[in-house]
Amino acid sequence: MNDNTDAEPQIWVDADACPNVIKEVLYHAADRTQTRVVLVANQSLRTPPSRYISSVRVAAGFDVADNEIVKRVNAGDLVITADIPLAAEVLEKKAVALNPRGETYTPATIRERLTMRDFMDTLRASGVQTGGPDALNQKDRQRFANELDKWLRQRR
Repeated sequence: MNDNTDAEPQIWVDADACPNVIKEVLYHAADRTQTRVVLVANQSLRTPPSRYISSVRVAAGFDVADNEIVKRVNAGDLVITADIPLAAEVLEKKAVALNPRGETYTPATIRERLTMRDFMDTLRASGVQTGGPDALNQKDRQRFANELDKWLRQRR
């Protein structure tokens, strides 16, 4: 476990499902603010050359990347994920969880999201077609950038 609480807060990215446009926002922010961004995925990732951007490749498998993020994240770090159970674990470790649409999860909203996720899983298991999320749009990207900037300002 990574218990270095004196370290500068950093950004962890659940990179397998993170949209490329959001990764680009993160790459620019990393260099602009000299903030470490670590992408965790079960495949090789191409990242721009930067001393602030790195990636960790984990073995393929269910929740392997999520488990690696939970193992490494520190209180105060930021985790970018649309995975509700991962966000819940991150919040338990006193880190911040932000989804690619710009929603910052809180202890209050995460319980609601977990309940809704479980309900939708039950519907899908019974054969109901629930569809997926809408495509990421410009408003989502802007909301994400705004929330990222807010976190970056607070860490200074």
